[in-house]
Amino acid sequence: VMNRIGRKKMVQASNLVTVAGMLIPFIDYNLVTCMAAFALLGIGNTLLQVSLNPLLTNVVRPETLTSSLTAGQVVKAVSSFCGPFIAAFAAGELGDWQYLFPIYAAITLLSALWLLCTPIRESRETQPASSVGAAFSLLKDRTVLILFLGIVFVVGVDVGMNTVAPKLLIERSGYAVEQAGIGSSVYFVCRTVGALLGSLLLVRMSDVRYFRIHIFAAGRSMPLPIFFAAIAAMIALWFTHATAGMLVLVGLIGFACSSIFSVIYSAALKSHPDKANEISGLMITGVCGGAVIPPLMGFTTDLLGSQTGSLLVISACMLYLAGSALALRRFAAK
Repeated sequence: VMNRIGRKKMVQASNLVTVAGMLIPFIDYNLVTCMAAFALLGIGNTLLQVSLNPLLTNVVRPETLTSSLTAGQVVKAVSSFCGPFIAAFAAGELGDWQYLFPIYAAITLLSALWLLCTPIRESRETQPASSVGAAFSLLKDRTVLILFLGIVFVVGVDVGMNTVAPKLLIERSGYAVEQAGIGSSVYFVCRTVGALLGSLLLVRMSDVRYFRIHIFAAGRSMPLPIFFAAIAAMIALWFTHATAGMLVLVGLIGFACSSIFSVIYSAALKSHPDKANEISGLMITGVCGGAVIPPLMGFTTDLLGSQTGSLLVISACMLYLAGSALALRRFAAK
C-alpha cells in the first residue's frame, strides 16, 4: 500500500485511524468501544511506524539516520513518561480522566497538520509494489533475519521490563497496585536519558559500530560493556528484594536498551536501501515480540511461582541481542 500511495499519505492515514481510536471511547465508554479503540490504536501505531521511519530517509542524510531515529525514541519515551501526568491533569483539572482521549486526539491532529504543511520530496520506487510474500522472502538474507529477530527480542525486553517492574515491587516490596507504577516510570526515565545520549553518539559513529560498542568493549575508553552491565543487572535482579536496589537495576536495564531498536532498524534499512518500504514493514512486524514475550513470561512465572520466571525470559532475549552483535560483524564490514 505504501508503495502505491506514498509514505507521507500513509502517515496521515495512520493519524486519522489514531484519532478515531481516541474519540470512540470518549463518546461511548464501555468494554466493546474500548476493545475497538485498542484495535484502532494498534493499527494506527503500526501504520505510523511502518511509514514514518522510511519517510525520514527522505528528510535526513543517510549518515544521520540512526541518530534521528534514536532522537525519535527520546520523544516516544518522554510521551510514555508523561501519560500518567496528563491523565492526572484531566482528572484533577477537567473533572474526568477520560478527557485524556480528546487531548491525545488533538495532539495527533496537530502533528498531522504540521506534517501536511511540511514539503517533503519522496524518493520514487523503481520497483513495482511487492507482495507480502516477497517482503517476507527478505528473511532469507541472513543479515535481515538476524536484525528482524533483534527487533522481536528488543521489543520483548522493552515491553517485558515495563510489565515486570511494577510486579516486582508488588511481589517483593508489598507495594499497592497504584504505587507500583513507579517501577515503569524509572524505566522510562532512564530509557529517555539513554536514548538522548545515544542520539548524540550516533552522529559521530556508524550504527553497527555503536551497536557492537554498546554490547561489547571496543577499546580502553569503555572497559565495561554497557549491555553486559545490563545482563549483570538482570541477573542481580533475580535475587534483589530491596526496593531501592530493584529500581536502580531496572533503571540500568532501561538505559542500556534505549538505543538498540533504532540501531537495528536503521541497519536493516541500510542493508537493502532499494527495498526500504518492504524492510520497514518487515521490521515493524517484529514488534510482535511485545505480544509474544509477555505470555512466555506469564507461563514461566506460573511454573516457578514468582516473577523470577519473567526475568529468565527477558534474560534470554538480552542474550540473543548480545549474540547478534557478534553475528553482525560481516554486515559491519560491508
